[in-house]
Amino acid sequence: MRVLAAMSGGVDSAVAAARAAQAGHDVTGVHLALARNPQTYRTGARGCCTVEDARDARRAADVIGIPFYVWDMADQFHADVVDDFVAEYAAGRTPNPCLRCNEKIKFAAVLDRAVALGFDAVVTGHHARLGPDGLLRRSVDEAKDQSYVLAVLDRAQLDRAMFPLGDSTKAQVRIEAAERGLAVADKPDSHDICFIADGDTRGFLTERLGSAPGDVVDAATGAVVGSHDGAYGFTVGQRRGLGLGAPAPDGRPRYVLSITPVSNTVTVGPAEALDVSTVVGERPVWIGGPRPDGPVEAMLQVRAHGSVVPAVVEVGADGIRAELRRPLRAVAAGQAMVVYRPDPAGDVVLGSATITG
Repeated sequence: MRVLAAMSGGVDSAVAAARAAQAGHDVTGVHLALARNPQTYRTGARGCCTVEDARDARRAADVIGIPFYVWDMADQFHADVVDDFVAEYAAGRTPNPCLRCNEKIKFAAVLDRAVALGFDAVVTGHHARLGPDGLLRRSVDEAKDQSYVLAVLDRAQLDRAMFPLGDSTKAQVRIEAAERGLAVADKPDSHDICFIADGDTRGFLTERLGSAPGDVVDAATGAVVGSHDGAYGFTVGQRRGLGLGAPAPDGRPRYVLSITPVSNTVTVGPAEALDVSTVVGERPVWIGGPRPDGPVEAMLQVRAHGSVVPAVVEVGADGIRAELRRPLRAVAAGQAMVVYRPDPAGDVVLGSATITG
């Protein structure tokens, strides 16, 4: 099979490409150039898509012995990921840019181009399993599992995806990389948001959305207890950096409960006010079999590496509604709600939706 290996410059994508080649596939490596101005992206090994990563990916391809190319996807990345990130915060939601990148770039734009060029599938270094049954499952390394950020993919995209690392732990991947002579064997994992060079998300948003002063309001009393320069600088569940002028009457910490862009208001209150028993999402994707006609007992995850809780899930054409068996705290609109079915062979992704409330 002729496959395209997306090589980010990290250890996971390098080993995934090597395994695909060793399995007998005709592999071509490609690195995605996502920055319009590479100097504006983070340097060093704590980001993603850094200025060093293309060189690391090319060296890995040379060691594996596969052709290698760089594809300029900067304009599409900016439109589908960066602009979307800014717009979501402006609307009072909390986006996941890595999830959006998987959906719009790696498994839409890249896959479309790959198929047009005659490739059969795209290989990535995600820690998730995709077996012959076509079901997307958690990685055996639950600490590194990335099935959550892949749950937005549809059936057609999954049918042309390969995740060779799902049956290995991260430690095993690093050992294998060293044995293969890959220089990235000890390269640290990527962190933070790749297109925010200094890690200052609020500063990044302020530069693009401008100053928009507003009130911070106590949920219980309705009193104004602080001010802010932009509601987009907050997220549900946030405790630090609230700039409150007065402590709560009971002396307990307060958290962001909601963000209202129309009135430019941030509402704060006690931790228990963050608990929710119902989660609703739009733009449903159901990949774990036929869409159910009635309620389904399942497990729900609402953030990457977040808690998983039992829930009764109902799926409709316009969304997914989950009644939780126990409350979840600080559920943020804009994140993904991912539905899993427990399975001895690895929890199965049934579907996902974007949280609206």
